[in-house]
Amino acid sequence: MEEAGAPHFPFPYQPYPIQEQFMQALYGALEHGKVGIFESPTGTGKSLSLICGALSWLRDHEEKRRQEADRLLQGDGGTSLSISSSLSTTTSSTPPSSSAEPDWITDFVQKKAERDFVSKLKDEELRRKKREEHLEMIRNNSQLKYALKRKVDCEDDEAVKLLQLSKDPQEGELNNPEEELIVAEYESDDESKTKNKFCGGDDDDEDDLLEEHVTKIYYCSRTHSQLAQFVHEVQKSPFSQDISLVPLGSRQNMCVNEEVRRLGSVQRINDRCMEMQKNKHDQRPKEVEGGKRKRGAPKAVCPYVGAQGLQTLRDTVLGAVRDIEQLLSLARETRSCPYYATRLAIPPAQLVVLPYQTVLHEGTRRASGVQLKGQVLIIDEAHNLSDVLSCIHSSELTGAQLCRAHSQLAQYSERYRSRLKAKNLMYIKQILFVVEGLVRVLGGKVGQNPHSQTTQPVTELLTINNFLFKAQIDNINLFKVQRYFEKSMISRKLCGFIEKYAGTGVTSHTQTSHTQTANKENRRTEGLNRYLQTLQKSPPGQQGAAEERELAASPMMQVEGFFMALTNANTDGRVVLHTQGNVAVSSMKFLLLNPAVHFSQVLKDCRAVIIAGGTMQPVSDFKQELLFSAGVGAERIIEFSCGHVIPPENILPIVLCSGPSGQELEFTFQNRDTPHMMEETGRVLSNLCNVVPGGVVCFFPSYDYSRRILENWDASGVLARLSSKKKIFQEPKKANQVEKVLNEFSRTIQRCAVDAGTLSGALLFSVVGGKMSEGINFSDDLGRCIVMVGMPYPNIKSPELKEKMAYLDKNLPHSGGRSPGQALIENLCMKAVNQSIGRAIRHREDYACIVLCDRRYSRPATLAKLPDWIRAHTHTHTSFGPAFASLRRFFMEKKKQQQL
Repeated sequence: MEEAGAPHFPFPYQPYPIQEQFMQALYGALEHGKVGIFESPTGTGKSLSLICGALSWLRDHEEKRRQEADRLLQGDGGTSLSISSSLSTTTSSTPPSSSAEPDWITDFVQKKAERDFVSKLKDEELRRKKREEHLEMIRNNSQLKYALKRKVDCEDDEAVKLLQLSKDPQEGELNNPEEELIVAEYESDDESKTKNKFCGGDDDDEDDLLEEHVTKIYYCSRTHSQLAQFVHEVQKSPFSQDISLVPLGSRQNMCVNEEVRRLGSVQRINDRCMEMQKNKHDQRPKEVEGGKRKRGAPKAVCPYVGAQGLQTLRDTVLGAVRDIEQLLSLARETRSCPYYATRLAIPPAQLVVLPYQTVLHEGTRRASGVQLKGQVLIIDEAHNLSDVLSCIHSSELTGAQLCRAHSQLAQYSERYRSRLKAKNLMYIKQILFVVEGLVRVLGGKVGQNPHSQTTQPVTELLTINNFLFKAQIDNINLFKVQRYFEKSMISRKLCGFIEKYAGTGVTSHTQTSHTQTANKENRRTEGLNRYLQTLQKSPPGQQGAAEERELAASPMMQVEGFFMALTNANTDGRVVLHTQGNVAVSSMKFLLLNPAVHFSQVLKDCRAVIIAGGTMQPVSDFKQELLFSAGVGAERIIEFSCGHVIPPENILPIVLCSGPSGQELEFTFQNRDTPHMMEETGRVLSNLCNVVPGGVVCFFPSYDYSRRILENWDASGVLARLSSKKKIFQEPKKANQVEKVLNEFSRTIQRCAVDAGTLSGALLFSVVGGKMSEGINFSDDLGRCIVMVGMPYPNIKSPELKEKMAYLDKNLPHSGGRSPGQALIENLCMKAVNQSIGRAIRHREDYACIVLCDRRYSRPATLAKLPDWIRAHTHTHTSFGPAFASLRRFFMEKKKQQQL
């Protein structure tokens, strides 16, 4: 029987007790405005619990607000008193006037305030009813599809013209073939807040209505596939027919203009899109000369941003729950832009699903129209939230990118010098000066092939100010330069310039009259072409595939990103200079030491923030680094960790302190490479493969150690013994081969289960923090045993990590006899362990054993950092015999159960 007043949670099936507890805790956190850290292992239905718990709260919250408004508007006995009380509370902090006001004036002011308050309530209630009626009409109107088609048909003529304009050169373009490459006149003092309007009709009542942001829940996760999975869970939930859900994505994921999509690079797609929107609003007569209007050259515009189409697609988005793929399909049918339509749909939406970047980066958040004030934010898969925040606000540049950016901009400036305004030339000169300084810091000179300029291998870490002094650019106002980058779109213009002229030479114009000009242009871009060709002729092995991909995009866009990181930085930022071999491969990286700086505004604005994940342990550093440092009090934080849905007998976690021959297992840096340690590890694994059916996944602490131990095993015959029981697989070096290896691993295990031959399954060697330690599902026979060899401590010699530790030691309190820097190292290690061992046990009927091969796991402080549902069942064995006996017994009992 339910408690009186306890919330009711609609659910698609009878929830597990732990799901009920999860939803109760979540509801309470949202109701009381908490910051909640929620841990729910994979297989426990976390997504559905988040959906049903949060949307139940939203439903009840809106109902309470509606009832309160009704009471006030009905004018019952307590209304006047409650309004007066509310108003007196608001004004109580104002100092008393020196001369007391007459009573009739005080009474008049009070009555007027009450009337204004009631009038505001009425307006809000009217808007709410209109909004609900509009949504109801969308959901119930069977004619909507046909109405949508009629609206689209009306726009067809215009769309065809726009498409033609975006593809075919018009007369104006023939006269001005490079018009789009020229930076427009720039005014640095222009601080206008004017935003592009894609929908027109600013006076439209419905638009004003929909611009109001209702109470909503923002849900974000790491990848688009995770977001799509979440939307599918919403579609299966009891709320699917009543909720207005909007999925947001990047232009790269949501653009339906094939011409723009073909650009490939995220930055190039973004810049091209924004320029096309700007072109749309710039298509008007430019000047008046002698009473005549002078037409500018027509510019390419996007045919998918027609006002009616966007409005209709927005309504359709609000009317039914769709993921991005379903939305893209609809957008192509209706010839409307889903990227802008979804942003128009944010204000009236109740649930907005979006990637990390969109909500955690302030600039992206603002540009997307995401408003967090008073709203609920749920951050899922948040075990690496601190790293994500640091990564989003970090930036890296190589010497090759800097040299190429300088050469490109210098050639651009030289070519268009006569056509660029003085202000543009001034800022371009400043950018060239800054880039030259950055190359100088890496020990190089601009204008020379960076591959042929040698440098001494050195790693140096600098504060922002020291970095600017070292580069001799401390006299440049980087904030103004950064604003110029944004307003002028110089990076995109430069990208178009290089696309036009990179190669063996400049294509001559078709008109005979332009031959002389073309020859002149050839000479003016000759230096650029020679430089681009010298980069292609860099010494063998100097330019890898990754570097080639980086250079393929406009390097100036990378420079712009670095400028943005520098200008957004404060005293918590550092720059790491890493010179190695030659200038081309040397680099500079902006490092964010305090991610709480960028998270604090999110925590301040939101009504409640829920940080959820399958494995959130250990949370101590998480709270200290991201929450306490951002000003969140301990009283606002709640923690919830639920057990797994599997029965206790389905999991066997073991800490193994020694091997079969009695060799102590402690993989410290000093003794992990000894032949005795490597051979003992091989004997442990051989014994495990003898009794474990199906798949065994063995994690090594690093790629380097994985290579060394496998070489030892190959020479000593260990691999041959292992391969007689299990077919051996290794984590591939390339990410695009992961799926192929996993498929073959899975097929081998399935064949072995059917054939019952000499092989009992497969053994997969992987690396902690590698391609298979996160996001991979080793359920059922794929992962009957997870082996963790050693403890994967991060490289404490890394300058970035050393600086981070020093920063924490200086700024955070010491606790438990350990410095914050030491705690960081231990927590990074155990977070990685927890992610790796969490690859097994993926549903209620699953079972597996987890073997932690290192006696250091038996330390109480280390055990405490394991997830509760694993730690509660962990057994420590000082000798191998009892551990092996318990493993054999575990799998024999499972085999008997399957035979019953």
